[in-house]
Amino acid sequence: MAPARVAVAAVTATAATAAVAAFVGLIALAAENGSDLVHAALLLWLALSYTLAGLVAWRRRPANRIGPLMTITGFSTFVSALAWADDAALRTVGVTFDLVPPVLVLHVFLAYPTGRLRGRPERLLVATGYAVAFGAQLAVMMLGGLGPGLRIVHEAGAASVLHTLELVVIAGVSLTGVALLTVQRRTGGRPLRRSLSLLVDLFALGLAMIGALLLVGVFGGPAFPAVQQVSIAVISLAPAAFLAGLLSARLARSAVGDLVVELRAEPTDLRAPLARALRDPSLSLVYWLPQFGSWADQEGKPVELPTDGGRVVTLIESAGEPGDAGGADEAGEPVAALVHDPALNDERELLDAVSAAAAIALKNGRLQAELRANVDELRGSRARVIEAGQKERQRLERDLHDGAQQRLIALSLDLGMLQARLDGDAAARTLLAQAKKEIAASLGELRDVARGLHPAVLSAHGLAVALESLAARAPVPVHLTVGLDARVTEAVEVAAYYVVCESLANIGKHAQATAATVSITRDDGRMVIEVVDNGLGGADTEGGSGLRGLADRVEALDGRLLVWTPRGGGTRVRAELPCV
Repeated sequence: MAPARVAVAAVTATAATAAVAAFVGLIALAAENGSDLVHAALLLWLALSYTLAGLVAWRRRPANRIGPLMTITGFSTFVSALAWADDAALRTVGVTFDLVPPVLVLHVFLAYPTGRLRGRPERLLVATGYAVAFGAQLAVMMLGGLGPGLRIVHEAGAASVLHTLELVVIAGVSLTGVALLTVQRRTGGRPLRRSLSLLVDLFALGLAMIGALLLVGVFGGPAFPAVQQVSIAVISLAPAAFLAGLLSARLARSAVGDLVVELRAEPTDLRAPLARALRDPSLSLVYWLPQFGSWADQEGKPVELPTDGGRVVTLIESAGEPGDAGGADEAGEPVAALVHDPALNDERELLDAVSAAAAIALKNGRLQAELRANVDELRGSRARVIEAGQKERQRLERDLHDGAQQRLIALSLDLGMLQARLDGDAAARTLLAQAKKEIAASLGELRDVARGLHPAVLSAHGLAVALESLAARAPVPVHLTVGLDARVTEAVEVAAYYVVCESLANIGKHAQATAATVSITRDDGRMVIEVVDNGLGGADTEGGSGLRGLADRVEALDGRLLVWTPRGGGTRVRAELPCV
């Protein structure tokens, strides 16, 4: 047996013996001094509930301070009851500890669940409570102004005022504790388990009752005994709710076995079973992708871990086993992260159990996320290549327009001027006319090449005008319908233009069609381009580079290209492009 568990067992045995002795002694003291037996029984229940709950928590979690703290709270309540003893020494000890239990209760409530106070305000508040409960109490005793319980000897003068101030300060400390619990609730999120939520609510109610009790004790009145009994009863409920929370946590950890069985089936969505096991519907799962040096969701999309405090991140690290992606994962390297509600920080054992159970399955999930990220990267790379090619086409089109095309036009004008000067030489005029025709033909061919590289009319006037120009030059009559109410992005317009351009070119070369129909519509955030002809059909959709190039261009924009080409039934080309 571990030394810590031996110590807990020894303390438990001692506490059981002390509890029996305290029960007999407390009832005897109450009966002997004429005190209310109901009050004595409630006080005994308060002491026993904190002592036993603390011992259970100490045994379950020896490294957690909340168990010893609750045990000390119960023992201090036993000690404070000695204020009713006949023996002067015992009575002095009891009176000295008379106001310590309320401060210990405050300490327990603010330090839950780890037993450690979270921040400087909590530490300052609890330190103030202890200083007043011990220091001011000793000062009042030395001035001779304090009787048993909370009774003030009003004739004591300065001692009476000091004791009144002591009660008011501890009441204020308790009510301030309620405010701190409220702040913790808002910043840490509402507990995900009902038992924890009830426990935190009881903490706040208990501190409020302590503050009310002490203030009523200051001002006196017939309501004090009733308020005292109700306060003790409320404060005594917290240990019961604490034990219920321990049982609920144990049941939650037992559900990890169900999680292991569920993960063994290798579900495609790992988030859902993890969220059920942790009882956090808002849980999100992200993977660390070493190849990209970033975090990604289950779809492989890059994400950033939250840093604003509204969500908490729990890392799941590799233990150094061989990884499935080649090589071995280094020990301590993050595999995934759970982004969850801050309230789960109160259940570290559950988080650790779920993380350990999911570690192997998360490695497989990371491989899937890496695959999706690679697909996204490939899609993005293809889009960048097409965009770079389009920009180069635009540059070449501008160079042809501003360079060679302009020089041919200037040369044609110069030949026209020279032809006008040669009135008497018919042969020379004929040669110059022939040269002008050749230049005009070359200029037309150059314009066709420039238009094929990039249609300047598309950038200047939009898709509808560009398609009208294209239909006018088509090898067959074209019925054109453009149902767009506004322009879309240039990349989508260019892709749509080339779908129509390539389709009409194929119709002229291979289809032997007599007519074609082109329609452009917008449907649910997507542009739909359809080109239909009445030709022979049976087009080769795999061997040709034209349709394959169109498919690459369309798919790079997250669209799709479909071709129907039955023999003797014409060809139908349909492209869908996102245009939100």
